[in-house]
Amino acid sequence: MSVDAAGTDRRPDHLPDHRWLVLRLEAPLVAFGGVTIDAVGVTRDFPAASMLTGLFANALGWSRTQAAAHQALQDRLVFGARRERADPGGILTDSQNAQLEPRERGWTTRGRPEERGGGGQGIHRRRRDYHPDACVRLVVRLAPAGQAPGLETPDLDGLAAALERPARPLFIGRKPCLPSHPIWTPGAEVTAPTVHAALALLLPLPPLDPLEDAGTAAPPWSALWPVGEGPETGAGVDRVTALADLRNWRTGLHGGTRLVVEGRIGPAPASPAQISPAQISPAAAGGTP
Repeated sequence: MSVDAAGTDRRPDHLPDHRWLVLRLEAPLVAFGGVTIDAVGVTRDFPAASMLTGLFANALGWSRTQAAAHQALQDRLVFGARRERADPGGILTDSQNAQLEPRERGWTTRGRPEERGGGGQGIHRRRRDYHPDACVRLVVRLAPAGQAPGLETPDLDGLAAALERPARPLFIGRKPCLPSHPIWTPGAEVTAPTVHAALALLLPLPPLDPLEDAGTAAPPWSALWPVGEGPETGAGVDRVTALADLRNWRTGLHGGTRLVVEGRIGPAPASPAQISPAQISPAAAGGTP
């Protein structure tokens, strides 16, 4: 091992530690998005980068017209996800039928109803998929921001503060998916060099009901992490795939793919310096203080 006078490991394969926020996406119904075809809205097993960008922008109080800020935020996101709980029954498909009239109004997070224009559309039918009683935890950091005059570039502390006290109500993927647990709680963070290592440091969550809860996952947990942020071969890797979860915020269209690894993660031993007190306390883990 090559170590300098300060005790820093100088091996070529040594990676610096990063600070990661630990987020918890949990609700009676959650939707993580996917490629929508016609009126069929599917959901993936893990959150899309574009979905998280919209969630964070909503917490920050941004307008949808701030396309450059949204794009810069999405470009800086580095995250991974681990499934903590899933309903044994699988996907819930909601068949929606609505009689749309010209003067119908819809609820928004902006504090005022959304008006419709044009004539009536008759009966509008669509399908939407959801994960019922699901819980997925994320580790998130932001890559360094570029220099762009007049562009909002939040740091990790600013993002954490917005998630603790969001500018508007937050939902997980779709408006009916209101969280049943704070998305971020103060102190919920870990220190690790990669997404994979950070996910492995998360302590298991207790079951909702020790006698009846069959959905709480046991290790190794199903997980997703970006290529370059963990192993890409081996026993814990299921596949490497190009995931179409990016959005071009300037055009509002699909913005391409990114390479991710789908696999399984077991618990990793950690030093106290790597796990925040909020990760150790029963309250942060979902139990009773």
